[in-house]
Amino acid sequence: MTLTGKTALVTGGTRGIGRAIVGRLAREGARVVFGFKESRTAAEELVRELDGAVAVRADHEDPECVEALFEPVGDSLDILVNNAAVNSPALIAAITPQEFDRVMTVNAKVPLLVMRRAARILRDGGRIVNISTLNTALPAPGLALYSASKAALEQFTAVAAREYGERGITVNTVSPGATDTDLLRATNPPGALEQTAAFTALRRLGRPADIADVVAFLAGPDAGWITGQNIRATGGLLL
Repeated sequence: MTLTGKTALVTGGTRGIGRAIVGRLAREGARVVFGFKESRTAAEELVRELDGAVAVRADHEDPECVEALFEPVGDSLDILVNNAAVNSPALIAAITPQEFDRVMTVNAKVPLLVMRRAARILRDGGRIVNISTLNTALPAPGLALYSASKAALEQFTAVAAREYGERGITVNTVSPGATDTDLLRATNPPGALEQTAAFTALRRLGRPADIADVVAFLAGPDAGWITGQNIRATGGLLL
């Protein structure tokens, strides 16, 4: 197991891509602390499933949640995965100042604060992986807030790679394409998903495990020479 003896913190770890990341890191041997907002039942199920995993409630709409996230981590950390996010589709004409603040707080402000807090306890040679989206490169109507907040996260990644590189800490972004989650199916008609799969080079939707595999690689020992990069894990949806 490549991550034996490592401690990882994953935000938003009970559903979809986040859950897959938590499971993959745990199977690689890491002790995983993961955050959740509402799905306590799902969090408890995951704790029972994964030996040594710890769940902590954290509402990313409130920046005060950052300290709560780190309480179970202890005084040292090896891997941080910023995954928690919200997507509130709305045309620009319908965006309110309140919704702007909410989306930017969850998707950009709190991840930045989490990175800042993590840097205090990250061991030299640690790993930070931020989860973005294909939509920063492939914008779509209604996704102005989501895309803009994730674009900010991508810039935080690039700058952090420079700032933390002296300690051997790598900082990278993973940008999933269309990934088959409950959220994707709830927000898209079946016909649109079929068209997307057909347009993808590998002729299918992504699976949460596909993204977790990329994160696990970046978190592991073989990715020590990769930093400041945006890995677009899309199956060839964008070439």
